Amino acid sequence: MAIIPVPQLSDNYAYLVVDDASRECGVVDCSEAAKVLDAVQRQGLKLVAVLPTHWHFDHVGGNEDLARALPGIRVYGARNENGRIPAQTNEVADGATVRVGALTGRVIGIPAHTNGHVAYYFPELEAVFTGDTMFIAGCGRVFEGKAETMVASLAKLAALPAATRVYCGHEYTVKNLEFALTLEPGNQALKAKYAWAKKARAAGQFTIPSTIGDEQQFNPFLRTASPELRASLKKIDPALPDDPVAIFAAARALKDKF
Repeated sequence: MAIIPVPQLSDNYAYLVVDDASRECGVVDCSEAAKVLDAVQRQGLKLVAVLPTHWHFDHVGGNEDLARALPGIRVYGARNENGRIPAQTNEVADGATVRVGALTGRVIGIPAHTNGHVAYYFPELEAVFTGDTMFIAGCGRVFEGKAETMVASLAKLAALPAATRVYCGHEYTVKNLEFALTLEPGNQALKAKYAWAKKARAAGQFTIPSTIGDEQQFNPFLRTASPELRASLKKIDPALPDDPVAIFAAARALKDKF
């Protein structure tokens, strides 16, 4: 069993989810079909499923090309995306399952970035594909939901086992960590992660995956209870209440301008 990142566009990731026994694979968030098909061929795999996390073009732009190249391929799409997933053949909702060879993935509804945004959690792989909801040290913009929607979605992901590896939709890690340091400059785990990420990127390496346990140590959007983070935000707005949603919203508003 394997997970193979396939870089897309300028900073996106698609991922091949591989069942070793059958050599069947699925692809999470394909924006450039040619790169995905090339990776499938190089690895000697059979692509049987497309697993989009949400409808934005940089996550689904390759769906129709894949469907043309591989007639009969299953293209999943969340019900709450209201038909906006190109080439969709199979509708899913929170709690549904998807199959890739002998692997079973659970669909987790995590709206806010889009109304139908989902994650795919594969317990056998100890991995979750979070699209644009949870990044390494960050989260996506709240486009179609509200702050409380994103807080609830992030809480669903944070409830997964700590060892679960997090595969997100973009290579935003260094900038996310730089922002996080403005709120928790004394966080030793955060400083260590930032130093590591800068070295990794300078060497041309990926910063994915992270883990759920690690994210709880340095992702500011999972750390609304941190006294240091709250103090940093209250220096900017002394009237900010202690409510976790208000803390999240204040941090997200700062990140939007960072």
